[in-house]
Amino acid sequence: MNIDVSICIVTYHARDFLRDCLRSIYGTVSPVSFEIIVVDNHSADGTVEMLRDEFPTVRLLVNAGNIGYTRPNNQAMRISQGRYILLINPDTLVEQNTIAELAGFLDTHPEAGIAGPKVLNRDGTLQKQCRRSEARPWDAFCYFSGLSSLFPHDKRFAGYLMTYLSENFTHEAQAVSGSCMLIRREVIEQIGYQDEDFFAYQEDTDFCRRARLAGWKIYYNPAAQIIHFAGEGGSGVQPYRSIVEWHRSYYLYYRKHFAKDYWFIFNVIYYAGMFIKLALSLLANLFRRKKVVGTRKP
Repeated sequence: MNIDVSICIVTYHARDFLRDCLRSIYGTVSPVSFEIIVVDNHSADGTVEMLRDEFPTVRLLVNAGNIGYTRPNNQAMRISQGRYILLINPDTLVEQNTIAELAGFLDTHPEAGIAGPKVLNRDGTLQKQCRRSEARPWDAFCYFSGLSSLFPHDKRFAGYLMTYLSENFTHEAQAVSGSCMLIRREVIEQIGYQDEDFFAYQEDTDFCRRARLAGWKIYYNPAAQIIHFAGEGGSGVQPYRSIVEWHRSYYLYYRKHFAKDYWFIFNVIYYAGMFIKLALSLLANLFRRKKVVGTRKP
């Protein structure tokens, strides 16, 4: 049997969100054939039992511990059989035409290696991280300093989240969110799997950058939509570790791709700024009733 899309989901203590996610996928009426592969990072909330009882057709891999997000994604992709691979978080709901729309887009755009949908928050607003730049220092500075919020329609300051472009039109991006991205199999065959140096976070930007450097284009397609609850299960279970890994991922990403482009002293200042931000984020989280994972998600 030829499979159009292999849907790969990594989960950790997100049983109820995963159940709703799977129901939304199976509830779609679509000409696209798919398989679902779930990799569980040793959840203790009944996730595995729920999957075996309620979704027996799901291909299930169970790890002996929480090994992060990137390694399990690679585990799933290595056994996948589809023409396209959909990486999607368990705390999402897939709208009716999303999978077919993304697959059809790649079918009709052979230059596109990766496509991402319009990602919505639970209140229906745009989750702005779903289309973004490759996070060079200037874009990161404008984002964290608030300049991008002050001048959301000015490309010079709003480059990271691309708010100078309409959220309702299809366009190229330098990266799309790993909460939901459809990947052409040829991309993986050309550039390899996700970089497992990243425990979680920024693995999506790294993968998109590698794909672009190999000649592929990345697209944001708002005709496809999902709802992403963000920070539920997984990272939300271990918020302090998630904060550390979030900041570590930015350090790894910068060191891997950009450090060689900048003067040594600038790199020292940049790394020091990351460390200070990490310390402040950990301290601030001590006083929050609801712990924040990583950083603010506009």
